[in-house]
Amino acid sequence: MIPNMAKDANSVVVVGGGVVGLASAYYLAKAGRQVTVVERDSTLLSGCSEGNAGMIVPSHFIPLAAPGVISQGMKWMLDPKSPFFLRPRLDFDLARWVWLFFRHANAGHVQRSEHLLRDIGLESRRLHVELARERGFHLEERGLLMLCQSEKGLDEEAEVAKDAIRLGLDVEIFGKDRLKDFEPGASVEALGGVWFKQDCHLSPLDFVEALRKAIVANGGTFLEEEVVGFAYEGEQVIGVKTATGTLVEGGKVVLAGGMASLELARKLGLKIPMQGGKGYSLTLKEPKKALQLCSLLKEGRVAVTPMGKTLRVAGTMEICGSDTSLSPARLQGIIESFCRFYPDFSPADFEGIEPWVGLRPCSPDGLPYLGRLSNQERVIVATGHSMMGLSLAPVTGWLVEKLVSGEASPIDLTALEPTRFG
Repeated sequence: MIPNMAKDANSVVVVGGGVVGLASAYYLAKAGRQVTVVERDSTLLSGCSEGNAGMIVPSHFIPLAAPGVISQGMKWMLDPKSPFFLRPRLDFDLARWVWLFFRHANAGHVQRSEHLLRDIGLESRRLHVELARERGFHLEERGLLMLCQSEKGLDEEAEVAKDAIRLGLDVEIFGKDRLKDFEPGASVEALGGVWFKQDCHLSPLDFVEALRKAIVANGGTFLEEEVVGFAYEGEQVIGVKTATGTLVEGGKVVLAGGMASLELARKLGLKIPMQGGKGYSLTLKEPKKALQLCSLLKEGRVAVTPMGKTLRVAGTMEICGSDTSLSPARLQGIIESFCRFYPDFSPADFEGIEPWVGLRPCSPDGLPYLGRLSNQERVIVATGHSMMGLSLAPVTGWLVEKLVSGEASPIDLTALEPTRFG
């Protein structure tokens, strides 16, 4: 006999307990819905929700699929320490993803996407600030530094800054003389860069824990199970089935399981193009120098984030399917890039630190998947956020609640349709 956790029409089953799933569950529970979060890992630490760089980045209005990415990526493919790698393999899904990525890596796609990414980025920042105030976790609102060590890099980022200013973002281009103003307690080896003043950072673990507590406080529940399929009434989904045979019914089902959403979507006849983008991070528990602002290191594509007394260094984008194996060379590349920008540190400082590995769910056009399924009116998909999961989690959850309630979305979500690739 299959155990049945039946719910009424006011109930919602959220598949996935990462930042996007938790944010969705939070706004649904806050609106009075009966929410059940089904997550196979009770610690919520096996996905990308704990080890990421913790950045809230309205500055990221350029999608992953953009001009120059392909040519730069091809050059990096030859360097085992480079920040990008696409693992070649005979796989139809990978071939389709690459083909779609090629089709979208152009200026037209960037122009069509920039206003949407700006709008959801700024709205998500607003919601992050609101959540920090209401839920009591710390949010650092001091901006982000894009640091450059080459004239070419500085010129490229200056062009990005001009576009950011055109879009109404608060941005400053700075030279070497400003570095001590930003980081008075540490040496920074850079020619200058761009200060994106509206960006923020936080501890992902604090954020996840605050959401989880708030969901429970609003009547939500958690079920530590792996979702393997769906329950139907006729042809319509009425819930999910777990690996142990438990049936969890709901008036609505939200697929927010990151890469795990891929296989579940297939069971609904939806082939979402999505690849795992593997990233690594290392956290210095007692860094020898205290940094004040989070930074992105242009030439190494490394993210640096102060988190309380600790310092997190993260990087790489390996398009690798579901492979979570660790590349020592690429990890060493992250460390060496960081030390080049921050000469107070050396590779020896990272000895003995256990690296974290996570898979970001990457769509081929660099935009998330968010919306209802046309053939399953009770199912909402919320995944494919790539490197922007934590940054866009609040606005995604807020919009999921609108979709569940049947309200008109205050933001046009046409470009994010889960079925946009057929």
